[in-house]
Amino acid sequence: MRKNNLRSLWQESQTAVNCWLTINSSVAAEALAQLDWSSATIDLQHGLIDWDAAFPMLQAISSTEVVPMIRVPWNNPAWIMRAFDAGAYGVICPMINTRADCEAFVGACRYAPQGYRSWGPVRGLIYGGSDYFKHANDELLAIAMIESAQALENLDEIMSTDGLDAIYIGPNDLAISLGLEPQYAPKDRKLADAIDTILAAAKRHGIVPGIHCGSADMAREMTAKGFQLVTLMNDARLLVDAAATAITTARKT
Repeated sequence: MRKNNLRSLWQESQTAVNCWLTINSSVAAEALAQLDWSSATIDLQHGLIDWDAAFPMLQAISSTEVVPMIRVPWNNPAWIMRAFDAGAYGVICPMINTRADCEAFVGACRYAPQGYRSWGPVRGLIYGGSDYFKHANDELLAIAMIESAQALENLDEIMSTDGLDAIYIGPNDLAISLGLEPQYAPKDRKLADAIDTILAAAKRHGIVPGIHCGSADMAREMTAKGFQLVTLMNDARLLVDAAATAITTARKT
């Protein structure tokens, strides 16, 4: 089976830089995947992408060494299994608030006896290889999003779940849950402290910590703190920011 390069990076204590795809375009996915990303995540929760669009985007990413991942809309076994069947090498699942949530999520990611994933990796076999079944449980990633006050209260229970590979902080929803305004970068001390608490729990349990970053500077700061999966904004934000910079430069001349 094709190796999961994220696992290799993390085993060497390196940080993966993740691309976040929200635009419904396999061409945009293909163009971005040519760059020096470690992974690329297709966002089916808040992105403008449906299942039919996600498949060619996975194919576009898979023409490179970038690891293809999907954020599913919710903690639903059908969505999770379908994402892996389509060839995703990692699934990020939103709103994991309790150990029961995490056990249900991880179980959907693994074939028996570790879980209850159903067999049918139509594209997974093409991308992963003919020995997919033998190695899928070891190569594919289960990544739980920590983004609520309830999850903060259950960190040890969540992160001690067998089979969980990584956690991923959603700063905006976490801020809202803490009674703050949404914020990609932690402007409030309360959010910054919550992020540090989650990071410490991940390190305590040997779970890879990840976070969504509102800027490249934040990604560098989070990497220095010990996060091993950092996302740089999303494709739409990167497009607008680059265009704004180009327009400003052109108008100055």
